Amino acid sequence: MWIVRLALRRPYTFVVMAILILIGGSLAIVRTPTDIFPNINIPVVSIVWAYAGLVPEDMSDRIVSVTERALTTTVDNIEHVESQSLYGTAVVKVFLQPNADIQRGIAQITAISQTQLRQLPAGTTPPLILAYSASSVPVLQLALSGRDMSEQTLNDYGLNFIRTQLITVPGASIPYPYGGKQRQVQVDLNPTALQSKGLSAQDVTNAISLQNLILPPERPRSAPGNTTSPFRMQLRKRLRT
Repeated sequence: MWIVRLALRRPYTFVVMAILILIGGSLAIVRTPTDIFPNINIPVVSIVWAYAGLVPEDMSDRIVSVTERALTTTVDNIEHVESQSLYGTAVVKVFLQPNADIQRGIAQITAISQTQLRQLPAGTTPPLILAYSASSVPVLQLALSGRDMSEQTLNDYGLNFIRTQLITVPGASIPYPYGGKQRQVQVDLNPTALQSKGLSAQDVTNAISLQNLILPPERPRSAPGNTTSPFRMQLRKRLRT
């Protein structure tokens, strides 16, 4: 072994080299930057569509497919697109190239999402567009519970009070609360009775929306001194069947 013979002939050289390797390795360990959550440059933009009552198959055919076709013609630097259709909700994930400008991608996705609303089913609301990367992972989960408090109350506290206080933390990104129940009014329809009167479910929805009319506040004069007193007027009617 030539390296063994060389080490025996020049022992001090190998001792000095071993010391240099030890010192260099120690300095490299100390100076190497470390991060619990390293920055992974894979920009992703999520498009969240919501349409209450639409089954996953219709969400995929009527909303997701239209969105995916529009993205391929208006958004550049797309690496690939993933989508998931749920009951009343559809999530489209647009993975951009690592060197792509995510702000430009968000602007292009927002523009085409607003444009294609007329091509979607009537009543579709604009989507929720979220930007994140592979290094964006949750670091804290907060659960709410309360004695003698309903799920609706806990959901209101988490959405309207606790979330607004946590968002002031530097660098924090707070999602919507998951779980709980939101206050809503459900109307059970009789399809046979609707057909006998020549009505559809959309007609019932329009009739309910017209029962609560909110007018802008006015300021009538209440005294000779040009003082005004604002008031708000709401007109409500009972829904007749």
